[in-house]
Amino acid sequence: MPADPDQFITVRCQFCDKMNQLEQFSNGHQAPCLNCAKPILLDRPLNVSQDDFDDTVLASSIPVLVDFYADWCAPCKMVAPLVDELAREHSGRMLVVKIDTDHAAKIAEQYSIRSIPTLVLFKEGEEIDRSMGFEPERVRILAEEAVA
Repeated sequence: MPADPDQFITVRCQFCDKMNQLEQFSNGHQAPCLNCAKPILLDRPLNVSQDDFDDTVLASSIPVLVDFYADWCAPCKMVAPLVDELAREHSGRMLVVKIDTDHAAKIAEQYSIRSIPTLVLFKEGEEIDRSMGFEPERVRILAEEAVA
């Protein structure tokens, strides 16, 4: 599928910590950091901080599936392989990010995250739908609808 020049995402490089605004690219899996040239891998969930949330999630021109989780949460660990799989399957058409609620309490409160895992689908900066708890089939349906 050819790249759409009107689609972009903004992500932080995990190597040099610089924000990158990337045009949607045809391979969908990686793009070089505009600062250090190391690959930004988009075929796996990206960790997003409270500081990056608006730029990465709300300003994205492609759908974003946000996994609100905590390291100590057993159901979060159960849903993690599915989140990884969805990032691979929909790379280039949907961005998948993870937000640790223990380190992003403001964002968790802003979006009324009361239990984890909670997966929230955003499209054009707006929350479209969410799944709370371990609901793998529901999460898969959310992802499929987002890229349809």
